[in-house]
Amino acid sequence: MCGIYGYFNRQGVSVGTSVLARMDASLVHRGPDDSGCFTAAGVALGNRRLAIIDVKGGHQPFVSTDGRIALVQNGEIFNHVELRAELQRQGVAFATDHSDTEVLLRLYEREGLGFLPRLNGMFAIGIFDSRDAHNPTVHLIRDRIGVKPLYVHDDSKQVLFGSEIKAILQALPAHPRMDLPALQHYLAYNYVPPPFTLFAGIRHVPPGTVLTLSRQGRQEQRWWNLAEQREHPQHFSAWQEEFLDLIDDAVRLRLRADVPFGAFLSGGVDSSTVVALMARHVREPVRTFCIGFADARFDESSYARQAAERFHTAHQEHIVSPDLLDAWPDVLWHLDQPHGDASFMPTREVARLAATEVKVVLTGDGGDELFAGYDKYASFLADPVLGRIPDADFGHAFIEHTGLFTAAGRAALFQPWLRTRLADIDSVRDVAAPWLDQARHFDRVNQMLFLDMMLLLPGNNLVKPDRMGMAVSLEARTPFLDWRVMEFAFRSGGATKLHGGDKKHWFKRAVEPLIGADLAHRKKQMFTVPIGEWFRGPRRQWLHDLLFAPEALCGRLFELSQVRRLFDDHVAGSGNYTRELRALAALELWAQRVQPDIG
Repeated sequence: MCGIYGYFNRQGVSVGTSVLARMDASLVHRGPDDSGCFTAAGVALGNRRLAIIDVKGGHQPFVSTDGRIALVQNGEIFNHVELRAELQRQGVAFATDHSDTEVLLRLYEREGLGFLPRLNGMFAIGIFDSRDAHNPTVHLIRDRIGVKPLYVHDDSKQVLFGSEIKAILQALPAHPRMDLPALQHYLAYNYVPPPFTLFAGIRHVPPGTVLTLSRQGRQEQRWWNLAEQREHPQHFSAWQEEFLDLIDDAVRLRLRADVPFGAFLSGGVDSSTVVALMARHVREPVRTFCIGFADARFDESSYARQAAERFHTAHQEHIVSPDLLDAWPDVLWHLDQPHGDASFMPTREVARLAATEVKVVLTGDGGDELFAGYDKYASFLADPVLGRIPDADFGHAFIEHTGLFTAAGRAALFQPWLRTRLADIDSVRDVAAPWLDQARHFDRVNQMLFLDMMLLLPGNNLVKPDRMGMAVSLEARTPFLDWRVMEFAFRSGGATKLHGGDKKHWFKRAVEPLIGADLAHRKKQMFTVPIGEWFRGPRRQWLHDLLFAPEALCGRLFELSQVRRLFDDHVAGSGNYTRELRALAALELWAQRVQPDIG
């Protein structure tokens, strides 16, 4: 696990060492163990390293013997052992004992980018290739579903890249303006959906994509596409056997580390399944970590203890302060962008707890998006009107039903100048529709899940374990997002996932023998904090002062009468506007630190 950064100047102009030093320093939390940077005329590839595999020998960048190829990686290649053995049988010599990043270099030397589909891992990779001296190139590669982040800024003369936006900001001559269309999308989705960011000119590299940079420009190529799967029927027993085999092997591979590891354990079906499988493959008790709350409505610690006892783990539990809002500004600094999701704060707390003992944790992230674990899927299809909506309107209805502000709500919120500026921006057409067009062959359950796989996961839900883990130099691994499990899930029809409102229908039946009926079928509890109640009580004045301060961003962008209505109705209890107020508060806290130019 690491952070990467660098640049490619199409005119061969090099930036100063002080710029690279600032980029490097901005990512030190992602890799406090080591630092390295390869430079050539007009190019740099840098790395901050959190040493997990081959602790002594894994220094990056890796450079070919002739000096014409350099490579950096953020992430882990879980099948590096098998790939290395295959290359050694072919006569390839290695300089390190077992570095997974050196395996990437040797594969690229022999196969070019054709090696990518063979990787089982989470990664963002940068490769400089100057074997054609007249046309050197840089390849920027992101893993299949975007577990590891990667951002770029391309002004046609120079491309800057980094694992976090803050690294790119260190190299820009001026602070970028706010991207107003991305603001529209943030208010629609409750996060900034990829490839957009709130910084004009800075974009996510899409998951499963290679960007190839050259002096002539850049090319973008998808190297993996989940939409290529086709649903096919199976009997439950065959489905169960295949699923358990796949997730067991995904967990086994993710136990490869030369440092202590553990797991986040909430007692939910996903984390319990992961921990149960971990216990099969290790000799010592699995180290598990959980945080709890004094408020029983949000506290899962009793379920975590139940799971810990069942799987004989070495369990650590910490009851956190009921009010985590003082940590919000620091959380947003690590995120680089506002997120309306309050669960980043408790995730930071459990990461801090785990980091006192281990460097790696396995998590249950991805299970809900693959197998329909959220209430929103069942409630959408249960609505008699929405359930019968024509195919052409399905995606729009789903986004409006599950998003934050509706299109009408956003229009009412914006000041006239902003409403005019964004009149032609459609957050369904411009963000979701291209993905939905690829998924028309799926049934409606899988269409909803596919949208969340392409947008919610890389835009929000995978940002959470990555940034909150990296904030304390902790690596999070996600067995459910093994590519084999993802493809299996989308070969499974929607009826295996939602049946009569029963979420994760076959999943829970499949793991019941493994984790027990109580854990398999317990009611899902959201991992969050009662921020809406804080807004009505102890944090009412705090929220008021934040949103209605004379210098607040809200007053420059939004109709304060609309913001006031949301605030007053929520405080009075005549409406529940927790999500809307939470998103506006996150935007304001982000703006206080960034001081964006709204143009």
